[in-house]
Amino acid sequence: MDKAVKIPGPDHPITIGRSPLRVIVKAGGHVIADTTEALSLREASYPEVLYVPRKDVDMSQLERTSHTTYCPYKGECNYYSIPSGGQKAANAVWTYESPYDAVAEIKEHLAFYRDRVDSFETRDA
Repeated sequence: MDKAVKIPGPDHPITIGRSPLRVIVKAGGHVIADTTEALSLREASYPEVLYVPRKDVDMSQLERTSHTTYCPYKGECNYYSIPSGGQKAANAVWTYESPYDAVAEIKEHLAFYRDRVDSFETRDA
């Protein structure tokens, strides 16, 4: 199910595949995300990032921010804060709404900074 995606440019492999884990994210006393359909993205030597489908995120708990960043391998990145999570949850969530074709699978998915939420649990699905 995993596939290795070779991005043009320097040697920078990205692998995206379905995670076998259930992911539960909590902030401010709320369950923000709960899914058994997360994607695992491994990029070069960086730690694995789990991307949660939007359909499994309580989007009413998120607030879009004006913060953006750019990744030469994935594209423009947009951010959300979790108001109920307090100051530490500012820009705690990121998403690539129009990712490059090579990583198109992460479209409609969100990732969370684990140190900006109250808990980021993974367990066998």
